[in-house]
Amino acid sequence: MELQLLAEYNRSNFFGDPQMKTFHELSRLRIIVLALLLSYGSSGFAAGGSYSSDVNLKPIMQMLEAEQYETAINHLYAELDIDPDILSLLGFSLRKTRNFEDAMTYYQWALKIEPDHKGANEYLGELYLQTNQLEKAVRQLEILDSLCSFGCKEYSKLKNAIDSYQQKGSNS
Repeated sequence: MELQLLAEYNRSNFFGDPQMKTFHELSRLRIIVLALLLSYGSSGFAAGGSYSSDVNLKPIMQMLEAEQYETAINHLYAELDIDPDILSLLGFSLRKTRNFEDAMTYYQWALKIEPDHKGANEYLGELYLQTNQLEKAVRQLEILDSLCSFGCKEYSKLKNAIDSYQQKGSNS
């Protein structure tokens, strides 16, 4: 797995902007480090509990609400752990900067740790819509439907996003 990740990291980069290339390379390096942490499983970490129980997400949520995605990404990288909340929010921030590939990676890791994570399931569905994969977005909605017995905001938000996406498609 490590060799595959290193090969992925070393592949040629098509970004023309030197700053974006540096940002992309740093992002890849952080993904590799996280993948190595995850490949060791949970045996190297305290069993049970939330890994980010002492992380205050309120400032990060305020950054996201203010659409300060790059700042949020930097703060989330500083808190990088195998906590699904951190991974999901990092994926969200990366998606908002249109870094779909890395966003997908973080959503998948969040869902590998906690398959029932409502936020990661919603955000992954939204990423699928942004990349024109309606069927996969609908699958995420079905997952949320099974998780939200009496409805939840994540289901409602993804349902509204899918409805809007379909309406735009029918108006074209």
